[in-house]
Formats: sequence, structure tokens, C-alpha cells
Amino acid sequence: MNIERAHPGMLAWPVDAAGELMIGGRPLSRVVAEVGRTPCYLYDRARIAGRMHGLRGVLPDTVRVHYAMKANPMPALVGHMVSLADGIDVASAGELRIALDAGADPMHVSFAGPGKSAAELGQAQAAGVLVNIEAFREIDILARAAAATGTPARVALRVNLPFELKASGMKMTGGARQFGIDAEEVPTALRAIAAAGLAFEGFHMFAGSQNLRHAAIVEAQSRSYELAMEWAGLLPAPLRSLNLGGGFGIPYAANESALDVGPVAENLAGLAARLCDDAPGAHLVIELGRYLVGDAGLYVARVVDRKVSRGQVFLVVDGGMHHHLAASGNFGQVMRRNYPVAVNGRTGAFETASVVGPLCTPLDLLGDRMELGVAEPGDLVVVFQSGAYGRSASPRDFLGHPDAAEALV
Repeated sequence: MNIERAHPGMLAWPVDAAGELMIGGRPLSRVVAEVGRTPCYLYDRARIAGRMHGLRGVLPDTVRVHYAMKANPMPALVGHMVSLADGIDVASAGELRIALDAGADPMHVSFAGPGKSAAELGQAQAAGVLVNIEAFREIDILARAAAATGTPARVALRVNLPFELKASGMKMTGGARQFGIDAEEVPTALRAIAAAGLAFEGFHMFAGSQNLRHAAIVEAQSRSYELAMEWAGLLPAPLRSLNLGGGFGIPYAANESALDVGPVAENLAGLAARLCDDAPGAHLVIELGRYLVGDAGLYVARVVDRKVSRGQVFLVVDGGMHHHLAASGNFGQVMRRNYPVAVNGRTGAFETASVVGPLCTPLDLLGDRMELGVAEPGDLVVVFQSGAYGRSASPRDFLGHPDAAEALV
């Protein structure tokens, strides 16, 4: 049995004979009881491992897969990813500390993001992680930190590409951007890195995120590779890594289809083979966050009240946009769309209902007029595709309501 009616087009989660969702091999209500309260985020470790193993099954061994922990920095989940991925990508000193505490090898940790402070850069240099340089000021700061310790800082150059990743949810390159060094400034930056005595290792080229079109990802990766090879004669040291970013999306709406990874993997295999000739000893990297953990997470809230207003049913739950801003449609979406939602264990009668939270704002909407199982107070409402950009990307202090719990099961 599956729950496709509750969210057409989504990957089905297993349910037991009573119609209850299963997570971690157990009924959802039992796991929630173990956690002790709602609202809560639950992440299925086997589902995450399955996604990673499936990806490795189509990718060549020469392509390294890094986890971009901005998608979900829960410490236990990061520890799980350390055991599965080839490296961890962080975007702050706080994330760096979590990654290192989780056992990540500093040689396989990279640090990206605009506006890194001098303190953060010093921490990264001391830890021996790879810093993706995004501004000329970072070169000077890292040079001073390296001089103080006597150890050259490991660096890669993040490039603001002269093109966008077409059809991506968020475009990270093309035009004027706060991310990376403009492509036309790369030769100058490479000379500055050499003059500063930094340990150059490669390029970081992240064109965009949340893309479901394999052709667009293939085009961006291929163009990024070609651009990197144009600078081959300018490098201050042999190329060791070429990070082509990610962009792999997951479907959220009923009219979206899952990304066909096959053509992307085939293209990456071709690029990896070329790299063996173009830069012997170098390797390709892709960094993925949402694609690895997004569909392995559930956000669970409990129905507090069933309210009918002028014929419309509202299920008022004990969680909302303060925990799951993305599901409310307020995390960068141009037009609001429903995440897949279901009422746990309610697979018989269905009705059109909206799921709202306890906040005193009409923005606190987790599901707008959806076909859901008929729910009563006490029932559990589940928001799927919630493993990425959930709790950590939400205004949890807004209006002073309790925070959501998290568990890796």
C-alpha cells in the first residue's frame, strides 16, 4: 500500500497494515512517542543511505560526492553523511565545527561563502580545510594566517561563471553576484594566490540549485569544465580538484518529475575521463545537499483543532512556518505551491482541507486546500520532502512558540 493519493507524483513511503506511515522500520506514531513531542522533524537514515548508494551506482568511481551541509546541519545527520560521502562542504565556522566534531577528515572538507570573517578564515586555515576563495581580501587574510602558523592555506578559487544554470530554483552565477570571483578576474586572482604563497588546489563552480532538467545540468557542468581548462596554463600549482557544484533537484509538486540522473552521470564519466588526460592526478567533485537528504525527512505536527469557516476546513496544527518556512512558501518561492502533505493513518474518506499553524499571520500555511484524509484533533499531519532547508532555514523564534524536535531514525 502507498500514499500516492495524498501526494501524487511523490516517491511513496511504506505504510503498515493499518495505514500508518513507517519510518526507520517503525510506525510513525511510535517514533513520535519516542521523540516525546510534536512538532518534530524525522530523518530516515536508511533512506539517505539508499539515495547515496543509488547515486554511486550510476556515477564513475572517479567522481567524488560531497555533502553540502547547509541543506541540513543536524549533527547526527552530518555524522551519518561523513560515513557515506567523500567529503563535507560547509558555509560557516559553525558548520565547520559540526563537521569536524562529526569526524570529517579536514582534507575532505571545503569552506565556501561570501563575507567570511578573518576569524573564520583563520579557523579554516588552522584546521587545514580547503577554503573556496570568493574575494581578493580573503587571499590577504589567508596569507597572514599562513605566515603566522608556517603552513600554507589550502585554497580553491570559486568562480562567478559567465552563464546561469537554466531552469534552476536559485541561480548562483551569471551577471553580478556576491558569490565568487568574476570569471574575467580569474587570471588576476590566480597571480595573487601565487604571490601570496597559498596552496592552490582547484576551482569551485556552482551554477545553481534545485534543477530537475538533466540537460541543463549537463550543459552547465560541461561549460564549467571547458572554462576551467582555459585557465590551465595560468595555474600556480597543478590542478588537484575541480568542483562542478550540484544543482540536482527533487520534486515537490504533483506536476514535477524526478531528475533523470543517468544522462548527468554519463556526462560526468566523460568529463572525468578527459580530466585524466587534461590534468593527471586531479579529480572531479559534485556537492549535493537537498538531493541526498531532502526526500528522507518528514515534518510532523499534531492537529490541535478542526475548524470550519464558511465551508472551508482548516486543520490547525501545533507547528507551522516558524519551523518549516519553505513549506509555507516563504523561502524564496516566487509562487506558493503545496509540499506533499498527508494525515497519518487516514486513508479512507478524503476531503479538501487547509493545514495551518498557531501563528497569528495568514502566512502560517502548510497546505492550501489539499485533498487529505479526514482528520480530527490528535491526528498527526506529515509534510514530506522535508529533509532539507527545514528547521535550520526557518525563523524558529518568531512569536515565541516552542522549537521543533529532530531525530535521525
